[in-house]
Amino acid sequence: MTDAQSCDLKRTPLYSLHLELGGKMVPFAGYEMPVQYEGILAEHLHARDQAVLFDVSHMGQARLTGENPGKALETLVPGAIYDLPDGKMRYTVLLNELGGILDDLMVTQRGDHLFLVVNAACKDDDFPFIAERLKGQADLEILPDRALMALQGPTAAAALARLAPECAHMAFMTARPLAVNGIDCEATRSGYTGEDGYEISVAADRAEDLARALLDQPGVKPAGLGARDSLRLEAGLSLYGSDIDETTTPIEASLGWIVNKRRREEAGFPGADTILGQIAEGPARRIVGIKPDGKAPARAHTEIQDGAGNTIGEITSGGYGPSVGGPVAMGYVKTEFAKPDTPLQLIVRGRALPARVIKLPFTQHRYYRG
Repeated sequence: MTDAQSCDLKRTPLYSLHLELGGKMVPFAGYEMPVQYEGILAEHLHARDQAVLFDVSHMGQARLTGENPGKALETLVPGAIYDLPDGKMRYTVLLNELGGILDDLMVTQRGDHLFLVVNAACKDDDFPFIAERLKGQADLEILPDRALMALQGPTAAAALARLAPECAHMAFMTARPLAVNGIDCEATRSGYTGEDGYEISVAADRAEDLARALLDQPGVKPAGLGARDSLRLEAGLSLYGSDIDETTTPIEASLGWIVNKRRREEAGFPGADTILGQIAEGPARRIVGIKPDGKAPARAHTEIQDGAGNTIGEITSGGYGPSVGGPVAMGYVKTEFAKPDTPLQLIVRGRALPARVIKLPFTQHRYYRG
């Protein structure tokens, strides 16, 4: 990274700590972020075995307030929000008028407000979009003075419980305030790895203290964006801008479960005709897990063919799965080729390599349900 590039990039409140810990910094979504410390492979495997801490402070955080912010937000998303119980959270998507996904986001009910977390690369578009569309119905307060970190892995709960014992009783997709080592935080039991864990929002000026306290716990190591990406790919979790975007609908992306029963009956969200039509009749294409034979990975934009050499789709995410011990990928194929074990051909460097459709995820989810 050149000095000029570095000057144009933002830094999270943990930037100095990343340098101290030996983080390799790269540009990502307008920020200088650590891609790795010890190495992507080691960090990935440590997350599956013990616990790692990610800095995700580049994500957008905001509060939505008003007389009924949940009802207002339902005019932009297909999920049931207004009847979400206090302390519960929901994954949903912002939609355009054709049912395409503008971004995916987490929404948490906090009693007097909704707490929103959106993607870093989309937040500068998302927040003005939400504020303008909901003008007169709800007020959006952006929270630039908050940091966000993710503690992920099978020993994450034990590590956090040493500093905040109440966290042990939280179930997956719930939220509560926590005092972590005396630091006031807002925590959710959630994450982007397929493992148990927490995402913790904290005032920016206390972020480094919190990160150090967590990293001081036995078995907790720092991890960068490289491991976060390989972990989410193995877990079959879509990445905005790669696996989902404005040209994909939730049904094509195998996210039909986010369109709750009440919303299917009421509609009233952007692109409802398209989405409800695809639920009823099936989409022309679907995202699938793909397991290439051999050791060669298939990267994004790799062409997918059927056995006769006809193009039937494209890889959207692909790479090496450290826990799987081989290449893994996700991509869209024509629906008739979406059944598990369907043979495929992947065109890698001009050669047709054999692969097959596999049911996602590649690694079992280990969320704590309570």
